Amino acid sequence: MRPDKSAAADHADVDHIAEAARLERTAGLYPEDAEPLLLQAAAHLELAGARDRATTLYDRLLSPDAERPAASPLLIRALKASNLWEYDHEAEARAIIDGIRGAAPGDPAPWVIVAESLESHDELEQAHETFTEAATLLLPPGTTDVPYATHPILFGRHRVRRLLGADHDEWDALADRVSSAPVSLDELHDPKRIWSLGSENPAELRAEITRIQAELGSYREALSRPFPVAILHWSEPELTELLTAYPGLSTEYPSHEAHLSTIEESLRELSASGTPNLGIVTGTVPSYEAFAASESSSPEDASLLPQYATTLAARGRATSWPPERSAGCWCGSGRAYGECHGAS
Repeated sequence: MRPDKSAAADHADVDHIAEAARLERTAGLYPEDAEPLLLQAAAHLELAGARDRATTLYDRLLSPDAERPAASPLLIRALKASNLWEYDHEAEARAIIDGIRGAAPGDPAPWVIVAESLESHDELEQAHETFTEAATLLLPPGTTDVPYATHPILFGRHRVRRLLGADHDEWDALADRVSSAPVSLDELHDPKRIWSLGSENPAELRAEITRIQAELGSYREALSRPFPVAILHWSEPELTELLTAYPGLSTEYPSHEAHLSTIEESLRELSASGTPNLGIVTGTVPSYEAFAASESSSPEDASLLPQYATTLAARGRATSWPPERSAGCWCGSGRAYGECHGAS
């Protein structure tokens, strides 16, 4: 599953060229958000078959002359490699993929993209090696806390191993445990399933329909995550500046410590209620003031705060929650999440 595709990208009636142009214009208006916006634009160009134009956008983001250095250069390189291979630039794509694997990114997305690219071109052994390298780095044996972003690594590895006829191992068992599909991964990834489509046995056909529905449900779940349900976070200097300029918001933010505690508590409550795809967006006073002006409202209007958070998330500014326990805490304290706000 390409992580850059939005929910809209799955509809045949989308004008992908027009949507790419709109996103490019938006990137011009919000240069601080240009990277996620241009990645979405490139995805639409790929879907429209304009792969050379998509490559131009990837090169633009990676250029040393870019206005802002790329925040996720390995992700952009992975997307570029996948795109290049689709229009007969295999040698260049392979070279980029080898470089990404050598760099061992800590972000799951580049791993997934290059491994799925190898898989789609029938390089199953290389795809398996890539998924396994990613799992070794990001999900060492004994891992029980599996972030959502790493699920495609487990599922992709399981799928490729079924195609190769490999026996289950510890990571395959973990993939089974985290899968929410009503059909087991062994059934979903059964390489013999194609034969059941030609069966005249009604029971086999019904079973295959059930498996296809389960797959569609998993894809829809992934595609329904274009941006998280986001909670607004202010750093301590920004919150001080905000409350100095707009003291009426002090009822929302009695102190910075209380603000941070409220964020973690709210996210845990949302998670416990079953809300998926949670995230945190960090605001700045100038950005918030500009948003309030665009809404013809006063920044002191507290009802703008959740709208502002949603807008930042839609512009690709959200960080997914929860982070891994060993990763840095979202609050910026410098401590590991498990030792800070992630502590029980």
